[in-house]
Amino acid sequence: MRIGILTGGGDVPGLNACIKAVVNRVADEGHQVLGIRRGWGGLANLDPDDDSTFDPNVVELDPNSVRTVDRTGGTFLHTSRTNPAKVKAAAVPGFLKERFGGEGVQDLTPHVLRVLEHQKIDVLIPIGGDDTLSYGLRMHEEGVPVVAVPKTMDNDVHGTDYCIGFSTAVTRGVQFIHSLRTATGSHERIAVVELFGRYSGETSLITGYLAGVDRAVISEVPFEIGKLGPMLVKDKKRNPSNYSMMTISEGARLEQGEMLLAGDADAYGHRKLGGIGALTAELLREHTGQDTIYQQIGYLMRSGAPDSLDLMVATNYAVMAADLALEGASGRMVALRGGTYTHVPISVTGEGVKRVDVEELYDADAYRPKVRHVLGKPMFLY
Repeated sequence: MRIGILTGGGDVPGLNACIKAVVNRVADEGHQVLGIRRGWGGLANLDPDDDSTFDPNVVELDPNSVRTVDRTGGTFLHTSRTNPAKVKAAAVPGFLKERFGGEGVQDLTPHVLRVLEHQKIDVLIPIGGDDTLSYGLRMHEEGVPVVAVPKTMDNDVHGTDYCIGFSTAVTRGVQFIHSLRTATGSHERIAVVELFGRYSGETSLITGYLAGVDRAVISEVPFEIGKLGPMLVKDKKRNPSNYSMMTISEGARLEQGEMLLAGDADAYGHRKLGGIGALTAELLREHTGQDTIYQQIGYLMRSGAPDSLDLMVATNYAVMAADLALEGASGRMVALRGGTYTHVPISVTGEGVKRVDVEELYDADAYRPKVRHVLGKPMFLY
């Protein structure tokens, strides 16, 4: 059997460990693994009639080639946000212009299917979030055996309680917030820390909860500066060091406002987010008269090596995915549900949205986590 593996979307710590574990498991059973570079982009840009396109887009993997990759973060296969079903005309590879040379968005799926057949790939293991796995579902619907692995530092893939990268992102966030306390306290200011989180505020919520910040604004609940400002001023006065701190999701928005977006939409319809933290810090200065510090943690949350939990989950997801692939399963996604490893239909990723349970975990009036009772809740309160 020949298994193809790829990583798509944003990188997170734990991807290399996942790839390594798949390769070792498959090799132990006498089968092969083909690494696909830059997510779905590797399949879109490989020309079966041109050998020179092979090395830039695919690589044979064996236990020796992945021996040390798990010691670092990111993905050594690299990644992209390519969606072969929606490729802008200008981005269509040159060798496909004649076939897919029309105006507007092009669907390169017929070409992708040809590449999979040419490379003799029996099963695909895509590692990604909702966007990457949505094309994995498309492959499944086209008859390609697919076993998916969920990853995203936002932990927002529907159908699983945990996604690779989340624990490390929270760990990084807590560390940076505590480090920032020295500067914030020294200058007696209000600190606004912007964290990743487009539609789900779980990263801001859990990071703020564990770091003990004064307020945590999340994507799910619009906020008022006129209400938030006085709270932070009171928090500051109550603090013997005369400072206060808040976290905010990059997808948060002011009441009667919109998300702060920039640039053109990518292949999955998303524009770049960022800037709500800077705007909030500026508005807080205007409304409270207090000096502020603004810090966007951003990519630092998903940089560096994975923590032990992400290593464990990534490795176990990989073993489970490899076993499912070798058993001939298709259209499945490995998952953690209720603290137990399992697998679900890949179609579940498109059957709903995973967001913070505001009523259960958040005080929308006070803009802070509300975790009063943990008995019976899952490990990550989700």
